[in-house]
Amino acid sequence: MNNYETVFILNPVLSEDQMKDTVEKFVKVLRKANADVLNIEHWGLRKLAYPIQKKSTGFYALIEFSSAPEVIETLETEYRRDESVMRFLTIALDKYALAYNERRRKGEFKKENRKTARKAEEELSA
Repeated sequence: MNNYETVFILNPVLSEDQMKDTVEKFVKVLRKANADVLNIEHWGLRKLAYPIQKKSTGFYALIEFSSAPEVIETLETEYRRDESVMRFLTIALDKYALAYNERRRKGEFKKENRKTARKAEEELSA
């Protein structure tokens, strides 16, 4: 089983509930294919770098999972069938990306934690 991360952008005309239902639909596709879903993140409505289908915003979502390589084709077929998906990208994660994602899930990169870490480092060096 390999580790993957998929990010997709949903149409901004969807409601919050419709967006969450759509994300859950893709999670069900993964679980049906015996994939282990490790993390789901809703990044919310964000401005796009360039217009897609004449829209300047979109709902971003990220799913981190581990599965057999054949599952990716099934997932991306579902993305193409769903009209609310404007763009998607699925990548295989190496050991460095896995370590980074683990630290990100623990919240090591949040501002509050960085301040606390700096204070601890200062106390140790003093």
